[in-house]
Amino acid sequence: MSPPHPLESLSRPGGSLKPEPPDAAEIAGLLHTGRARLMDAGNTTLALESRFDLAYNAAHALCLAALGAKGHRAGNRYIVFQVLPHTLGLGPEVWRVLDLCHNKRNLGEYEGLLEVDERLVKDLIWAAQRVADALAAA
Repeated sequence: MSPPHPLESLSRPGGSLKPEPPDAAEIAGLLHTGRARLMDAGNTTLALESRFDLAYNAAHALCLAALGAKGHRAGNRYIVFQVLPHTLGLGPEVWRVLDLCHNKRNLGEYEGLLEVDERLVKDLIWAAQRVADALAAA
């Protein structure tokens, strides 16, 4: 007997995921908003913090869409990044950037300490684009 898929393991009682049938309309909405925000994040006339917010929220929406397509809903924000190897086959070069940005986002949201630079925003946009590309190829 083979071990359960990691998403199934995380969906057990008390786990970080909840099984839920895919909702095509919800997934389409997440894809639309994710792609729009990702495009806007590339607008260099915007403040760096705004570009960070747009790219982070784009990545989050796209990762939610990927998880929803696999029949699961997240119990917390960060898990959608951590399960990228299981939802889209993306490796640590992507999810580690997203995890770092999640932590930066939390410092900004809850402690007013949003410290981002051009390199981080470029890396975040790159990671979000990898998620968008993997979704398009799925």
